Amino acid sequence: MNRGGRMNLHGRFRSFNKTTKLVLGANLVGIAAVLQAAGGFLPGIGYVISPLATAPILLCSLFSIPFGFMSYLLTILLLLIIQPAELMIFPFTTGLLGLGIGASFSFFRKRLTVIAGGAIPLTLGIISLLYFFRFPILGPAFSGSFSILTAGGIFVFAFLYSWLWVEMALLLLKRISRFR
Repeated sequence: MNRGGRMNLHGRFRSFNKTTKLVLGANLVGIAAVLQAAGGFLPGIGYVISPLATAPILLCSLFSIPFGFMSYLLTILLLLIIQPAELMIFPFTTGLLGLGIGASFSFFRKRLTVIAGGAIPLTLGIISLLYFFRFPILGPAFSGSFSILTAGGIFVFAFLYSWLWVEMALLLLKRISRFR
């Protein structure tokens, strides 16, 4: 996998002054919080929009891992204010996926390991919601008792979903690298 776009993006971010970084981070955090809150404010269409909250966290994590983690935490705090109902969803699914994929781009070269770097935290987050917090994220059809079959199904879903986001991130990196 070509890391040139990732390295170029990271180098460009490092050249920004602190004010530019702060404004960029605040804008991306605001976008992530609004996209995630759409699920609570706009039932139906909002559930289609809210998964897009992964993108700003992923972009922040591509800039730098500490910047991505900071944006992840700040989005959680902003959601506490504007849509507390989403506090169980974002930290364990959408945000964790963006953070995992963004960090994986820094550590791994192969596409498969980057995809797994997003799928594993997402799987652990969904399993934590289901079995530790007893939050019915998958609906009432799934019981509160642990099942290997359910966990395997969650991992397959998380892997495919992470693959989709990795491909979108690579497309985004190509587009961003065109700007000089």
